[in-house]
Amino acid sequence: MTRRRQQLLVGLLAMATAAVGLGVPASAAEPNLVANPGFEQSTAGWTCTAGGSTVAGPVRSGAAALTTTPAGQDNARCSQSVPVKPSSSYTLTAWVQGSYTYLGASGTGGTDVSTWTPGGSAWTQLSTSFTTGANTSRVTVYTHGWYGQGAYFVDDVALTGPPGTGDPDPQAPATPGGLSAGSPTSSSISLSWSAVSGAAGYHVYRGGSRVASVTGTSHTDTGLSPSTSYSYQVSAYNTVGESTRSGAVPASTTGGTGNPGGPLPKRILTGYWQNFVNGAANLRIRDIDPQYDLIAIAFADALTTRPGAVGFSVDPGLSSALGGYSDADMIADIAAKKAQGKRFVFSIGGERGNVDFSNAANVGAFVETMTALIRKFGVDGVDIDLEHGLHAGNVANAVRQLRNTFGANFIYTMAPQTLDVQPGGRYMPLIEATKDILTVVHTQYYNSGSMNDCNGGVVHQGNIDFITGQACILLKTLRPDQVALGVPASTSGAGSGYVSPSVVNNAASCLVKLQSCGGFKPGAAAANLRGVMTWSINWDQSNGRQFANTVKPHLNALG
Repeated sequence: MTRRRQQLLVGLLAMATAAVGLGVPASAAEPNLVANPGFEQSTAGWTCTAGGSTVAGPVRSGAAALTTTPAGQDNARCSQSVPVKPSSSYTLTAWVQGSYTYLGASGTGGTDVSTWTPGGSAWTQLSTSFTTGANTSRVTVYTHGWYGQGAYFVDDVALTGPPGTGDPDPQAPATPGGLSAGSPTSSSISLSWSAVSGAAGYHVYRGGSRVASVTGTSHTDTGLSPSTSYSYQVSAYNTVGESTRSGAVPASTTGGTGNPGGPLPKRILTGYWQNFVNGAANLRIRDIDPQYDLIAIAFADALTTRPGAVGFSVDPGLSSALGGYSDADMIADIAAKKAQGKRFVFSIGGERGNVDFSNAANVGAFVETMTALIRKFGVDGVDIDLEHGLHAGNVANAVRQLRNTFGANFIYTMAPQTLDVQPGGRYMPLIEATKDILTVVHTQYYNSGSMNDCNGGVVHQGNIDFITGQACILLKTLRPDQVALGVPASTSGAGSGYVSPSVVNNAASCLVKLQSCGGFKPGAAAANLRGVMTWSINWDQSNGRQFANTVKPHLNALG
């Protein structure tokens, strides 16, 4: 070796040593070969047998993660075909959470591999490795759950090793054009845009926040407030990434009355009519005090012959007590009352009743039989008063199916117990899921004991502060026109919590005008408070109609 070559070699070694000292890697880290590994672009690039979707939480990194749930003989497998090099080594990893989760690779040309975890509430990394066969150019990476187990979550899937060849370099899609808003309603805005070549789907943004991911070129944004302006953008995505967002397009909802239930007065008095005998006055529908605007028929009962199904007929004991009162008589009475502007709902549940919404078949049975009852009796909607079991998602599904059948004038009410609408209460998921079509919630402010008000103070049932302090909680979630005060018509109407009609009037004045309040005073007026509900019309009749004839005139006077 010449002296010159020795000097050159020493110089190169010195440069290499300096580079290592500065922390410069000798070569770049191997790329992740998985497309859309963090599911930021919805499920683009992945095929899921059980209809996998993305969620905003829990996530390990970024803004999204994959979730899917095994069902029956489907283990909820999500997979992706990835180009690789023959006779090469690869490492496959993923972060998982939830129930039993498997990670693996098939079609390797050698030994296919998989690994799994029984799951848990924290993110866990699964890892495995394999070597491709001499003729292998693609492998399938996958994750799945296990039969009969719950949902699982996946994020940050990675396959590292030599990149495959033969596929053209993919590109992120172009920005969508032609975004426009169609005919709005008081609670929804329809959007459409032009298709983009190479897009797997589109993200829809309202006011800068993503509200939907769709595969088509249209979307209807629901659950909006009446007479409100919004701004929308849309982007396209594929396995490579997301395009820039389109220019913002403004759109506004229509005015509406804030009442998805159609022709009801601004202030309503609601009463439950009892289809049974229990010591209260027995009444035909025709004899109900005209002060009542909305009449809840209590109750449509669960049928023992078919889970989820409901039925109704005039109770034999009531018919006998009335000297003969048939279904045909009741149908005629309802029609006559409706001609006077009154509206009716069938109530389900109550203190002793329940309807099983635990699965899709039961939901279908309920929708089918309730649809038939509504048509037979000429009723306007449904009231949810389930006190013993509530599958919020399935109930929401059932109510939406009914509304889709009967249209925008379908009346949908509910009568939760006080505890059920406290923060974290079991009715709150149902309210959140259906508040865009919800007519009114008349909470039972009785049989409740003591509760916290919306400021965290303790209030005791049977006085004005309990009513106003509890209504304040629900007014943080719903519009005032969706909130009513539920109270007993007499001391016989409930086990505890009765207040006189004058206290009910003061509570309404306090909430609507911040007048006649007790120790609790709301921070803001609920000028459009919808009204008052009572259990029951029959107990009010027994008490000389004192409740209806005191409360309804006061509601009218509130304006």
